[in-house]
Parts: sequence; structure tokens; C-alpha cells
Amino acid sequence: MTTDSAHDPTHSRLRHFLADDDLTWSEQREVLELAAVLKADPYSRQPLAGPQSVAIIFDKPTLRTQASFTAGVAALGGYPMLVDGRLAQVGVRESVPDTARVLGRMTTAIVWRTYAQSALEEMAAHAGVPVVNALTDAYHPCQILADLLTIAEHTGGFTADGPALSGRTLAYVGDGANNMAHSYLLGGALAGLHVRIGAPEDYQPDPAVVKRAAALAAGTGGSVTVLEEATAAVTGADVVATDTWVSMGQEDEKDEREAPFRPFQVNAELLDSAEEGAVVLHCLPAYRGKEITDEVIEGPASRVWDEAENRLHAQKAILTWLVDR
Repeated sequence: MTTDSAHDPTHSRLRHFLADDDLTWSEQREVLELAAVLKADPYSRQPLAGPQSVAIIFDKPTLRTQASFTAGVAALGGYPMLVDGRLAQVGVRESVPDTARVLGRMTTAIVWRTYAQSALEEMAAHAGVPVVNALTDAYHPCQILADLLTIAEHTGGFTADGPALSGRTLAYVGDGANNMAHSYLLGGALAGLHVRIGAPEDYQPDPAVVKRAAALAAGTGGSVTVLEEATAAVTGADVVATDTWVSMGQEDEKDEREAPFRPFQVNAELLDSAEEGAVVLHCLPAYRGKEITDEVIEGPASRVWDEAENRLHAQKAILTWLVDR
């Protein structure tokens, strides 16, 4: 039997979005510009008209990811095929390659929110359609696209040359070893940002990710700095970002993790060290009084709700970009 080229894993035009640096500098800008267009005119692109189906698999708890991808696929003219990870048991009841081959024959793209990055990569190797990382333990690239869109909107907008991101300083404080820190390093460096990670000594980013980010920054005019002190990271920053100190799957470590992170709380005092007019980001869910205070998340610097909405527009853009290739 001849394999349909549209579902052929070796098809030369097939692209995936598994990590932030799966895009080049120019491609990232193209996706962000498209996100801005789709935000302004939500139904202007219909690459999934038919409707074509997009499989959306959830192995981890979700609110924004489910809401934004299902609404986004529908707005693009498609059908969001929700797959309950508890029922499908991908990699347990059925192997990842077998699941990929089945879903790839029935859908135009696959979106997966799961644990292991290696499983996502295995899905992409066998699906024959674009695969999008909706979050793994290693990276959260769709969130970073949303964050970059938010930063551009509030620190300079979009010019004839693209989003006004290059040269801005983003400070992320908190757990430097988690998926958000890794994606800020890669996606921020790719955008030409000066990325600073402020994290306790025992919660530093993966050195291999730092090395990749530094190589990207060398080509985009950005920079990467890893620090062990929050104020040093935030001083003069245009953007201050944080995330929960206890990621999914780490609930048993809650008590032991809290103490080393207390000095990294995003509060009014820490924010005073940032550049005047700095904006605050948090990917949510937020544990108020822990990694961020009510005063800050509800204050004038907060762009958290814009950031949450921008998941919708950024994900519509990356799906459109992948499917239209």
C-alpha cells in the first residue's frame, strides 16, 4: 500500500513545534506577527476548514491549554478532537508509535500535553502530521510564544521590522530547573532578549539548555545570565516573570521546596528593582502569597490576563504556520 505523502514522517515539508528552538529567529517573528494579525481579525485565516480534525491529548491537568487550543482550532475552521489521556493511556495501553500512526491517519495535526519530552519526540517521529508541544516536563514553548506576544504588545508593539523584542531584558525568578525557565531561555534568546534566570543554587537550569540558549543569543544579539539572587536578576528588567514553585508531579515536595524559594517571591519590593514601567508575567495557575503577591498580580504592572488570552492567538498562529507549509 502506498503511504499518503501528507501522512509520511519523512515528508520534506513536515515541521513540528516540540521545543522553542524548533523555529529560527525569522520563523519565530513570522509566527508572532501572524498571532498579532489573528488577534486583530480572529477569523481571517481558515487553514482547518472542512472541518479538519486536530487531536488534542491531555495527560496533565489543564485549563488554559484546553480552552485555548479547542477555541483556537474551532476559530481556524477545524474540529478539536479531545483525547482524554486517562482513557487513551498513550505509551501504556498502546505504544506511542502505534498511537501516532493511528491519529496521524485521522487528523491534520496532533497537540499533546504530557510528561516526557522523549515521548513527544517519538510521537512526532511516527505521526506524519505536525505535532505541537502543549507542555512537557522539559519545555512549554506555546506559553513562551504567548509571553513574547504579550511583551511586544506592552513594550513597543509591532513595527515594520516585526515585534519590538530585541534588546529588552526579561528576568525570570523562581524554579530555574522547570519547563518555563528552559523555554524562557530558548525562546527569549531566540527573540534577542537579554534573559536572566534568578533561582536558588539547587534549582538551576539544565546546563545543556543554557548552552543552547547562549548559542542562540550569540546570533540574535541577546544574552543569557543565570544568577542565584532575585534582586540581581530583576534589577533594570523590562519584564519580570515567575511560575509556581511546585510543578505538576512535585506535590510531595511542597514543604521542602518552599523555604529556598521564599527570597524569590515577586512582590512590590522586588518589583521596585525593575525598570520603571516593567510588566509582570505569570503563566498560571498562581499561588498567591507564594511565588507572587496579590498586590502584584492585581496591580498595574500585571499583564497576566493578557498573557493568558494570548495563548489562544499564539497557538492559532503556530498551528496555521505548521499546517500551511
